[in-house]
Amino acid sequence: MATKYGSRKTQVDGHTFDSKAEAQYYEQLKWLLENKQIRSFRLQPRYTLLESFKKNGKTFRKTEYIADFEITHLDGSIEVVDVKGYETPVFSIKRKLFEKLYPDHHLSIVTYSKKYGGWIELDRLKKLRRQVKKNE
Repeated sequence: MATKYGSRKTQVDGHTFDSKAEAQYYEQLKWLLENKQIRSFRLQPRYTLLESFKKNGKTFRKTEYIADFEITHLDGSIEVVDVKGYETPVFSIKRKLFEKLYPDHHLSIVTYSKKYGGWIELDRLKKLRRQVKKNE
């Protein structure tokens, strides 16, 4: 079944991923772990962006960012990875909050592009596409 963004849920190793690309990234992380290129990784780590609060008798639930993966590199640094085809307006706000609240974590938004050689940062892909369009 396709989601509202056109991706298909995919199962690997008993885990359900929101897209085939996310499942592919999981496979890559397993390979990196087996080959001792990374220390560890977690699926769907949660980060609190705003605690719950009350105002005028109304309770507002906390706001969380649920990433696709959290990678601990060999040097101990933490990289948070989200696999996306494009950036939604809601994600754009969550990204800004995450960057402010978790300065010690590197956030990577990646996508898969055969044209550009495989996994690529979404911001880099957007820049390359703008350059191509400009040169046409």
